[in-house]
Formats: sequence, C-alpha cells, structure tokens
Amino acid sequence: MDFPVYHIDFFGNRMLVAGIAILHVLINHSFAVGGVPLINAIEWWGRRKGDPHWDELARKVLFVCFIVTTSAGALTGVGIWLSVALVNPYAIGSLIRVFFWAWFFEWLVFVTEVCLILAYFLTWKKWTGEKKLAHIRLGITLSVFSWLTMAVIVAILGFMMDPGAWQTERSFMTGVFNPIYLPQLAFRTPGAMVMAGTLGLFLTLFFTERGSAFRREARRFISLWMLVWSVPFLAGCVWYRAVIPGFMAKHLPTALGTMKFEALYDQILVFTFAALGAILLVALWGSLKPSTLPRWAWAAPLILVVVLIGQFERAREFIRKPYVIGGYVYANGIRVSDVPLLMKEGLLPNSSFTSVRSITPENRLRAGKDVFMVACSRCHTLNGVNAVTDKLENMYGAETEWNADAVDSYLATMFGARPYMPPFPGTAEERKVLAEYLVSLQSGHDTAEGVQTVGLPGGEE
Repeated sequence: MDFPVYHIDFFGNRMLVAGIAILHVLINHSFAVGGVPLINAIEWWGRRKGDPHWDELARKVLFVCFIVTTSAGALTGVGIWLSVALVNPYAIGSLIRVFFWAWFFEWLVFVTEVCLILAYFLTWKKWTGEKKLAHIRLGITLSVFSWLTMAVIVAILGFMMDPGAWQTERSFMTGVFNPIYLPQLAFRTPGAMVMAGTLGLFLTLFFTERGSAFRREARRFISLWMLVWSVPFLAGCVWYRAVIPGFMAKHLPTALGTMKFEALYDQILVFTFAALGAILLVALWGSLKPSTLPRWAWAAPLILVVVLIGQFERAREFIRKPYVIGGYVYANGIRVSDVPLLMKEGLLPNSSFTSVRSITPENRLRAGKDVFMVACSRCHTLNGVNAVTDKLENMYGAETEWNADAVDSYLATMFGARPYMPPFPGTAEERKVLAEYLVSLQSGHDTAEGVQTVGLPGGEE
C-alpha cells in the first residue's frame, strides 16, 4: 500500500466524495446537459413566434446556468478529482491508466464548452435580426459539447460498475464500451432533459409576470418538454436496470434503505415511483392547464429531483460494492489480485505509511489501528458517519461486553455474510489485532486521524 491514508473521522471519506459528486451531477445534468438544449429550444421558439418575451426568458435562464456552471459546476468537477485522489488514489490511478485518452478528450471538450457558453451568453444581445439563426446554431453546438462531457464520464462510471470484456482483453475500447455504458447514457441523457424542465418551471416563478398569458404559455412549453423527454427516460430506466449484474441488484435493499432501514425497502421504492409520478403529473397538468396549479407545485418537482438524484447516486455507488472498480479494485483501494499475497505476507509489511510494520506484544492496539486505517477507513469512521462502533453495537449491543474472538470470527467471514464488504486483506494475526482494537473502542474513545492531521508515519519496526 504505497499511499498515505487521508481520512475525515466524523463525516467520513465517502460522505466527502458523495457530497461533492451529487452536487456536481445536479448542476451538470440540470444546468448544462439538459439546461442548454432547453434554453436553445426556447430561443428557437421565440424566433419562430416573433415574440421577444421568449427570447428574454431564454436569456435570463441562460444567465443562471452560465453563473452556476462556470462557478459551482467547475469547482465541484475539480473537487471530485481532488477528493477521489485523496481518498482512493489506487482507484483513480487505475482509471487514469485505462482512460487516459478519454480524460484528455474530455478536458478538450470541457475547455471548448466553457468557451462556447461564454460566446453564447456574451453574443446574445449582439446577434439579433439576421444573426439570430447563427446564434441558435451556436447554442446547438454548445448543447452537443455539453452532452459530450457527460458521455465520456458515463463510460468511466459504467466501467467502474462492470468492466466487462476489459477484464480479459485490457483494451481501451472494451473499457469504454462496457456493458453499462450505452444503457446508462440512454438513461442519463433524457433524464437530464427532464431535470432541466423542473429547473425551468421553477425559474418561471421569477422570470415571468404573475398571472400573465406568457407565463402560462412558458409553463406549457416547458411541461411539454418534460413530457416528451419522459418517454425515452422511462425506456432508459428499464434498459439500465436490465443490465445491472445480479449480485448488484441484490444489494439494492441495503443501498436504498441502509442496513438500519433496509426492511423499509418496499416503502422507499414506493416513494421513489411516487416522486417520479408526481413530477410527470405536474408536467402533464402544466401542459393542459398551467394556470390552475398553485405556486408551490411548480417548485415541488425541482425539490423531488434533488432527493431522487441523491438517492440514485448513493444506490449506484453502493451496489457495486465490494468493488470500486468491478472485479478489479475493492472499495478499500486494494486490487483483487493483491489480496492473496497480502493474506500470506501481511498488510502491514506491505504498507509504506504505517506506524508499525510488524506486530509485537507491545504494539498490538497500534497495529490494529493501522490495519483499520489501511483496510477499513475508506468506508468507515470510528465514531462518525457509518461508524464501525455503531456496527458493533448493532451486532453485539451497547451494554454487552464485546468479545475479540467473536469480532475476529466475524471479520473472517464477513465477505460471505455481507457480500458488499471486501474480504479481510491481511493475515490471521492482523485480523486478530484489528478485532482487539475494535473491542477496545467500547471502553475508550479514539480518533482515526488521517495523514493530513498527523503527518507521515515513520514506519517503526
């Protein structure tokens, strides 16, 4: 294990990545991938109708999308890179090796997208009259480049779930066209258009005059946009679900409900479908009688989208466990092919940044903590979000005295009992000291401080 461990012991590493990533997805899909084509469509419709109200609405919505995507969107995109590189450098290193040219192409596309949105926004009031058609074509070009950024990233997301033939062929093209790629792209593309519609409906509250005929027409247009895209979106949902590997589908109850509430899986599933139905119902109602819906109903779909996207992204990340790259790298950053060696030689002797390399009677608790940091801390905290102490309390009870032998036995079989947990990647002795360290937490509080707090360990023998 060649990298120091970055760890946040309250929020946890996965919460750090999840918070940044979900915010980025909401911005990217709603404001860029779906938002720009919607703006472009409103601009085109305004030119066709000869009504300047449509053009003004499109410009104002573009202003919001321009500000958000070039600030929060860009920052969260970089934030994903930074946080993932800190939390799981093995995984990001593997993805860079496999998808180097895809990353390079995506960077070129992103730079071009930024230039295009600048040009699209800054020329809005200048390219009028005979130049308006050229401006609309500029918007179409921007829409294509906005979609291309997502199309590249979706290939990588699909690869992380199921690398497919890449496991044996190790070629760039088999990595890109993995079994999940096209179905996920068919799901996310129209999904982004529907998400943009919920944003557009919300913004009409501010950018159109209350009670005006134009507000009703604008909401009818955006509602129809959502309804049209909902058909391929639902088809994409079915296709995407059909290609999810069977072992991942078995993790859905835990993914949606967490271990504590996985018994509520059916209720959560009902809520998910009800939320999707509510969004489409508002779109249908808005397309037929936009003036009869109350003000709160136009904001409700956007709120539901935030909830659903957060739930979806969490479930998508969880169901690929125990892997961060399917069949290749475990969630703790250890390559599948390295586990037999680590079980034989040990995790500590093969880790560059630990306080101890060999276990002695004097350092057993310190060694157990080091094993926890290397093998467990990328998913678990000691006392915060997804705390290992909470898991032990659920299994053995807070009042019952924990037993190191029982915890050791669980660690030895956890991969079979909970298949979304990676197998323990060390020797029997390392597993034993880890169990002893975890049991010690019942009687004494400890903090798992990452390298950003304590610096680089010296590697004592």
